[in-house]
Amino acid sequence: MAILVTGGAGYIGSHTCVELLNEGHEIIVVDNFSNSKLESLKRVSEITGKLFKIYNVDLLNQKGLEEVFSENKIEAVIHFAGLKAVGESVSIPLWYYHNNLTGTFILCELMKKYGVKNLVFSSSATVYGSTNQVPISEDAPIGAVNPYGRTKQMIEEILRDLYISDQTWSIALLRYFNPIGAHESGLIGEDPNGIPNNLMPYISQVAVGKLQSLNVFGSDYSTKDGTGVRDYIHVVDLAKGHLKALGKVQFSKGVDAYNLGTGKGYSVLEMVKAFEIASGKKVSYTITNRRPGDAAICFADASKAKIELGWVAAKGIHEMCEDTWRWQKNNPNGYEEEQDNLIEHNFPVLTSAADFLVSN
Repeated sequence: MAILVTGGAGYIGSHTCVELLNEGHEIIVVDNFSNSKLESLKRVSEITGKLFKIYNVDLLNQKGLEEVFSENKIEAVIHFAGLKAVGESVSIPLWYYHNNLTGTFILCELMKKYGVKNLVFSSSATVYGSTNQVPISEDAPIGAVNPYGRTKQMIEEILRDLYISDQTWSIALLRYFNPIGAHESGLIGEDPNGIPNNLMPYISQVAVGKLQSLNVFGSDYSTKDGTGVRDYIHVVDLAKGHLKALGKVQFSKGVDAYNLGTGKGYSVLEMVKAFEIASGKKVSYTITNRRPGDAAICFADASKAKIELGWVAAKGIHEMCEDTWRWQKNNPNGYEEEQDNLIEHNFPVLTSAADFLVSN
């Protein structure tokens, strides 16, 4: 029996694949590679020494996705696949709603058809919107303020309704705070398309010389240095949280939301300073105006995950920065050059629903 990982070639997905394989799970990855690279999965195989099936299938392709279910014995799904850029979601909201919601509808219909009712869903702390409550617990008011966050909120509500209709389902809704860092090997990490939307990849690209300067949005918040405070969590800790949630859904029924964060907040300038120490590089930044809707302080109450999942974030800010820098320094252009090399050496880049085994 295997774990299906949708969007498994992405940043969080690839790190979760490593943890799943290291724990002895069989995995099957489905990805359309629109926001990810095949090279990341080759490196997952390199890190773990394990082989696994990969399907190049969009979740909107119901026929192609059904081939995955019909050809494999799947016991649970970890669902990462979806569009994820907040700014882009504001520009093209209909595409975000169509892609993220319809893809999930198709996935759940097929799960139901094939009797697979264990699901870990990649949600987001964006479902809380601009709440002033800190730390944020799972019972805080929900109210996403952008289309991306609303797709996560809507899917959570849909999955709750699904459970009400059929209580043989078991679903974990994982609300991430701010994932950063990379695998300690430096082989896999965050590889955003174009200019990064998130703080840490922006800082690291300034440090490596790809970008000139970091824009710091606001310096007059009621925080220790005037810049916004957020809860940053190491991506490997986050990946391990998925394994804990997977264990729960495999042996219980119901639907529950869990915050995955450290419960600590760091300001933008604290992150800049920590990264400068880790990298030995100066990070140039410019103070600019606040962004509308940004909260001064946002960090998690992750006690529910500790109590019910047995999960606690273990890695601190210095490990987060050191691992980010190792990845960025070793891969200044992300997976881009390596992807070209794969094509030159005939590494199989999928164009249909046919599966293959990754090999070294």
